[in-house]
Amino acid sequence: MFKKCTPLCLLLAVSLFGHRLTHSTEEFSVGQSKCFVLDGNSTAKEKPWVWYAPSLPRHPDPSHSWYIDKLIEQGISFAGCDQGEVRGSPASISRFSDFYQEMVIKGYSKKPVLLGQSRGGLMMLSWAVRNPEKFAAYAGIYPVQNLRSWPMKWSLGATLRDFGMDEKTFIQRIDEHNPINHLGEMAKAQVPIFIVHGDSDKVVPLEENSKVVEKRYQELGGKVEVEVVLGAGHQAIDAFFKSKNLVEFLIKHS
Repeated sequence: MFKKCTPLCLLLAVSLFGHRLTHSTEEFSVGQSKCFVLDGNSTAKEKPWVWYAPSLPRHPDPSHSWYIDKLIEQGISFAGCDQGEVRGSPASISRFSDFYQEMVIKGYSKKPVLLGQSRGGLMMLSWAVRNPEKFAAYAGIYPVQNLRSWPMKWSLGATLRDFGMDEKTFIQRIDEHNPINHLGEMAKAQVPIFIVHGDSDKVVPLEENSKVVEKRYQELGGKVEVEVVLGAGHQAIDAFFKSKNLVEFLIKHS
């Protein structure tokens, strides 16, 4: 059930968005997951929205306020669901589907635009490749997209917990679950992709993630653009969080 913003919710909004409390904030639960919507007050029968991940206690944060404002100005809502530190396992994909269905029931579009930042990219792309008919476009801010990259190198424990596997079993089955191996249905559905990624990112390397997606998606006939930010790493700078091209992509496909 949706609920109006409580004092606790207002406190959350203050912490995330500073003085920007002009947007209607709603909270609801899907199973054990806490979810939120910043409503764009659209009058459309099916309200457009951008689905953001990761939604965690620290995300989204004030660095997101510029493009959130731009979306709200266009009547586009901004929403997410906190599943904790998940990595695209079948169980977490299923919970994402529950969130999607709840949003649709509440009058939001059946075709949101997906926006994954950092590890949120893996969350979103893992859901996307299995649900290509349920979203309009996929966008990323230095997104993790390859299970063999950051998850294996820097976050193996959380990855194994999400998949419920020991390391040996996970390594044996990693390609089965790696979303970069399953882009074909997205390409067939002509889902556009836009990613902004720094070429000096040491945490989520460009070549292991966004460049792999770009190459494979193009080979499959899909439309993809990777905007490379020269000299940029995994950081909160205007090139990522005030990207005109990114926000125009989000607005266009919402």
